[in-house]
Order: sequence, then C-alpha cells, then structure tokens
Amino acid sequence: MPTIEHAVASLRRFNRFHTRFVGALGSSLHGSGFTLTEARVLYELAQRDGWLAGELARELGLDAAYLSRILKRFAASGWLEAERSREDGRARSLRLTRAGQEAFRPLDEASHAEAAAVLQKLDAAGRIRLTTALGEAEALLQGGGAADAPRPTIRPHRPGDIGWVISAHGRLYAEDYGWDIAFEGFVAEIAAQFLRDFQPGREFSLIADLGGQPVGSAFVVQESEETAKLRMVIVDRPGRGLGLGKALVREAIAFARSAGYRRMVLWTNDILHAARAIYVAEGFRLVAEERHHSFGQDLVGQNWELVL
Repeated sequence: MPTIEHAVASLRRFNRFHTRFVGALGSSLHGSGFTLTEARVLYELAQRDGWLAGELARELGLDAAYLSRILKRFAASGWLEAERSREDGRARSLRLTRAGQEAFRPLDEASHAEAAAVLQKLDAAGRIRLTTALGEAEALLQGGGAADAPRPTIRPHRPGDIGWVISAHGRLYAEDYGWDIAFEGFVAEIAAQFLRDFQPGREFSLIADLGGQPVGSAFVVQESEETAKLRMVIVDRPGRGLGLGKALVREAIAFARSAGYRRMVLWTNDILHAARAIYVAEGFRLVAEERHHSFGQDLVGQNWELVL
C-alpha cells in the first residue's frame, strides 16, 4: 500500500504533467489571449446566464476580488452584461453578450480540437480506458469513497463476459418479451462466431461494467470491407436509467468510424422500442422490414443503416 508521502508525490507529479500538457503554464491558452483562469470563467459564463459573481467565485474557488477584475475586463470589452438579480436585489446577474459568445467560440473550438487530436492517437480500447480513469479520478478527488454508489464504466470484454452476454440475452428476452430458448441459442451462435473469427482492428467488443459486474454489451463485427454490423446490444436491469445503451452504441459507432468503415448496419425487431429510439437518435435510418415467426413469437424484423 502506498504511503501518504508516495501518494502526495504522485498527485503532484500528475499536476505538473497536466498543467504542462494543457498549456496552463503559458500566458495565453490555445493562443487565445486568455489565461487559464480567464478561459475557465468565460467557459462557465457561456454555459448559462444568470450567474451571480459570488456564486461563480465559490463554484470556481476564486478570490472574489480577482474574479471581479476578470469580470470588469470582460465588461470593458463588451462581452459581459449585468442586471439586477430577481432573487437578490442587492446582487447583479451576469450574462455574456453576443460579442462575448463570439469571443468564446474560437477558444472552445481550439480546446475541442486539441482534445480530439489527443484521443485520435488512441484506439477505441485506449479511449475507453482513459475516459474511465478520468471519471474515477474525478470522483475520488471530489471525495468519493468506498461507500459511494459504483460508477458505470465501459471496457472491452474479458474472459467470462461472453457467457454473461449470452445468458443475459436469453433471460431478459424471455422475461420481457416471452421469447423462447431458441433466442439464447441464436445469440450463442453469434457470440461463438465473434470469438472464433475475431479480427483485431476491424471488430470490437464493449462491456458496460457496474461495480465489477457486466450490465450491458455491444459488439462491432465486420459485415464487409466497407460495412460494420452492430450486434448483441443489451442493458441489464441494474444498468438501466444510466444512459448506458446510448453510450454503448456511440462507442460502437466511434470504433466503426476509426476502423475505416463507411456504413454501419443492424438488425432488430419493432417491439424493441427503447433500442430503436437510440438508433434513431444516433442517425440510423430504417431501410427494410419483414414479418417473421421466430423465438416462439410473431415479429417484425427491421434492418437499419447508418452512413459513417
């Protein structure tokens, strides 16, 4: 177990790395003319109207006089307006002007481009590891502990996960839709083919994990050189309501794009309303449907497609 001195040294080392990494040591973040603190204040003002100066100072942990000087500079540049607060007549609420929003836009775009350039150097598994680690670090540094509810993460599959994927599909579809055991066999065949014919760099697995247990999945398989297929998307009951279905589908789409596919397809059935809503929201379009009798039910199968 690391000593407190070792932990302090590690945290300070990361802080030094991060400030250098994001360019916080310079006088102009992303060449914008804003210091890191000014850029953070501008960011918060751009996210919503109605900040009170004292409220903003507490949120950012800034000295009130220091923040006041920044706000005066923004106001003098025509970027900031203040009006009497409806909740507290003694205070003034803050709002960026259109000129302020225009001043913020190139800074926001530069920050986004820099983050995207970093993430493009990582493969899909690396991006998942990074975002998971950042989320865990944020929770711990905000005071999270063992007593807190576990945070869901998304990771590549590990030995044993495929058995869970098959079992979860069989159990949930039987409970929710009355499908018979033939569906579990259908999923088992898909899963076995994925393991047997796996093509690194062209195919990928995603497992949603909650407290060390799988609660969701999505798989990307190669349909052809230009087409990826989204398969075995599911979220178990403990993971529902956490946005995991959308997150799994988005990560699968991101992988397909990074792998060079031109389109992504999927097959589903019209009774799966929650899943279909996610596909529509992510830009998939229905290209064909057909009635069929499978898994002990009369169903309407649907083919969906997304141009990447």
